[in-house]
Amino acid sequence: MKLNQWTLGLAAVGMVSLGGVARAEEAAVPLMTALSSTTISGYVDASAHWNLGTGTGYNYYKFGGSSKADGFNLNVVQLSIAKPLDEADWAAGYKVDLWFGPDANSLGTQSTLSTGSGDFAIRQAYVALRAPVGNGLDFKVGVFDTILGYESIESGNNPNYTRSYAFTFQPQTHTGVLATYRFCECFSAAVGVANTVGAQINERAFVDGTKAESYKTYMGSIALTAPESWGFLSGSTLYAGVVNGFNDGATLAQGGLNGDGNQTSWYVGATMATPVTGLKLGAAWDLLDFHSDSGNQSLGDAWAASVYASFQATEKLSLHARGEMAQINSGRYFGTDNIQIWSLTGTVQYDLWKNVISRAEVRWDHGDENQYFSSANGSLKNVVLLAANIIYKF
Repeated sequence: MKLNQWTLGLAAVGMVSLGGVARAEEAAVPLMTALSSTTISGYVDASAHWNLGTGTGYNYYKFGGSSKADGFNLNVVQLSIAKPLDEADWAAGYKVDLWFGPDANSLGTQSTLSTGSGDFAIRQAYVALRAPVGNGLDFKVGVFDTILGYESIESGNNPNYTRSYAFTFQPQTHTGVLATYRFCECFSAAVGVANTVGAQINERAFVDGTKAESYKTYMGSIALTAPESWGFLSGSTLYAGVVNGFNDGATLAQGGLNGDGNQTSWYVGATMATPVTGLKLGAAWDLLDFHSDSGNQSLGDAWAASVYASFQATEKLSLHARGEMAQINSGRYFGTDNIQIWSLTGTVQYDLWKNVISRAEVRWDHGDENQYFSSANGSLKNVVLLAANIIYKF
C-alpha cells in the first residue's frame, strides 16, 4: 500500500489511523472493479423545421407534429449507462437509457404511478443475463425496445431524420422478459413475454386488473444474415417478427388505434447490399391488426409498405431516400375508413464535425382523395417539410 505524504503526516500526529486508511482503500477496490466495466454514453438531438405554405400544415408521424413546426427544437437528450455482457458462461450486466426533453413525453413510457408528463422518460432499463446453453442464451429482464421495425427509436441510427408511418404505429417498448439465441452466424431468433403491447411501464392488460394474471403479450422474431460466400450480398439481412397482446387505449402514434383491445403487429423487412460500392437498399412491410376485447370483432387495421436507399458517396457525405405508402382502415383514428397516405423523404448527411451527425431533409406527404393534414386554415391534402438535424454523440 502506498500512502502520500499528507496521509503520513496526519498519521504522525494521531489524526488518522493507517489501519483505517488501509481498510478504506481495500473496501473501495470492489466498487472500482464494478465501475471499471461500466460505460456512459448518449447524445443530444436538436432540429429546425420549416413547414411550407400558409397555415403551417403538418403530418402525423411520431416525434413530429405541430409542436415542432416552423421553429427550432430540442428533440431529446439521451443518457445511457450500461455494463455489457462479458465472455463468461454466466455473464450478467445491465443497460439504462434515460430520455430528457419533449420527445420523452411522446415516448409514452411513464409508469402507471406517474401523474403525467414531465420531459423525462425511461426508454430502456433492463438486467442482461446469459446462461451457458449451447452458444449462449441471452436474456433481457425489465423494460426494452420492441423487436419489430426497420427504423430505430434513436433517430441518429436511422437513414432519415423524420420517422415513417410504419414506425409510428409499431409497438415501441415493452415491460417483460426477452430471450435471444444465435444458432450460427447466419441465423438468430428471439422470443419474449410482456405485460402489454403498450409502452407504459408496469401497465397491465386491463385497467381493473381482471385478466392481468393470465393475459400477456407474446412476441417472436427471426433474423437471417447472408454469409461471406454470397459475394456482394454478404451481410444482407432478412428479418421477420410478430407481437400479439392487449393495448390499453393507445392512439395510432402510441402503437394502437384509439381504444382498448387485442392487437397483432406483423413485420417483415430486409436490407440488401449491392454490387455498387456504398449503395444499400431496404424494404419493409408492417401491419397492425386491431380487435375488440373479445378478440372477435375487428376494429380496423393499418399497414405500410416502405422502400429505402442509402448511398455513401464519400467518407463524410451520404445520401438517403425513403418512399412509403400507408393505409389506415379504421375510423377510430381519422374519423373515416380507407385512408391512404403517400410519403417521399430525401436526406443529405454530411459529417463535418467529429462525433456529430448533421443532415438536411425534405419530406412530402400526400393524402389520397381526402384532406388529412391539419393546419391553421383547415386541412390539407399535401404538406412539405424542410428540416435540419444536428446530433452530437458522446
